[in-house]
Amino acid sequence: MNSCLIIAGEKSGEEHALTFFPELVKLCPETSFYGVGGDDLKSHGMELFYHLKDFSSMGFSEVIGKIPFYLNALKKIENEVIKRGTKTAILIDFQDFNMRLAEKLKKRGVKVLYYVAPQAWVWKPNRAASLAKNVHTLFTILPFEKDWFSKRGVKQIRSIPHPLMLTYGDQLKALSEKSFQSWGETLKILLLPGSRKFEVYSLLPEFIKTIKILKQTMKIEVHLVKVGHINHDFYDLFKSDIDVWYESDALTEAMLQTHFALAASGTVTLSTGLFELPTIVCYRASLLNEFIFNNFIKYQGPISLTNIIHNQMVFPEFVQTNVDPATLANVIRTWTKNEKLYNELKIKLSKTKNLLSGEDFSVPHYMSQVIHE
Repeated sequence: MNSCLIIAGEKSGEEHALTFFPELVKLCPETSFYGVGGDDLKSHGMELFYHLKDFSSMGFSEVIGKIPFYLNALKKIENEVIKRGTKTAILIDFQDFNMRLAEKLKKRGVKVLYYVAPQAWVWKPNRAASLAKNVHTLFTILPFEKDWFSKRGVKQIRSIPHPLMLTYGDQLKALSEKSFQSWGETLKILLLPGSRKFEVYSLLPEFIKTIKILKQTMKIEVHLVKVGHINHDFYDLFKSDIDVWYESDALTEAMLQTHFALAASGTVTLSTGLFELPTIVCYRASLLNEFIFNNFIKYQGPISLTNIIHNQMVFPEFVQTNVDPATLANVIRTWTKNEKLYNELKIKLSKTKNLLSGEDFSVPHYMSQVIHE
């Protein structure tokens, strides 16, 4: 039996995989799929060699603490590839780990399909050379990436619609516009403090402080999307502050029900952009991570995907000590009081989905062809 390795080391990677994996399984009934993923991939027939909850980490300091784990995982996965005679691998995002794995797999004669190009244009431009050497096909999801990687030597590139466009396709077609002051007497604010422990623990208390400031002058209904692997005892600390709770798989419903959002930087800020939900984007990292970013990373552009795609600051961004509840509350107040500003923002957001189109081809069919080669 053929085998195919899949590495989806974070929840967002699993969500990307679910846009092609169910169909890929049908196209390759004689192939066994195994690797790193979560419960959703497992439910579609993937054998979990590692669970993604053990893999994900955020920032330099957290990654450093898990280096022994990652080195051990690299070795175990490589040995499993040899044991099973695996000839194809699909590596999804998770660039620090997957770039190293791709090099090892290439030496073993494995064809590497790298799904969702690493943001080398932000972090490490020299990674384009590594991709050119080690990857069979690179899949890009942002408008400018195909040209950027092509100019740096990557030969086989397929530009695909962003996976979120596939995930939300039908809902986006039926999206109804929320006009200025559509909230009436009650403003519904969605809190999206992230999917990683450090994010949630550092940002949720600041979001709650923001809400308390707004409640001094406005009637607020607070909605929150929680994630399963965060300790529920922590969420319970804010039980009296939250009016409506959602599980992570109900994000679409949450975005449709609310008027504004406070969100951790990440894929979710592109989701809010696609659903035309005005969002304040926040990011906090440890002091070590901040030092490394300020001193070793040359990228100076926006951090949220909606802003990157639009190449302008559509959503306001607040980083580190600038995540100040009084400032965040003031942005919300401004949006609710300035109709011209609000309408301009909504017009910009309505163009988001048009910026995410890719080549017209079937990703699972392409992958199945490579597996069968």
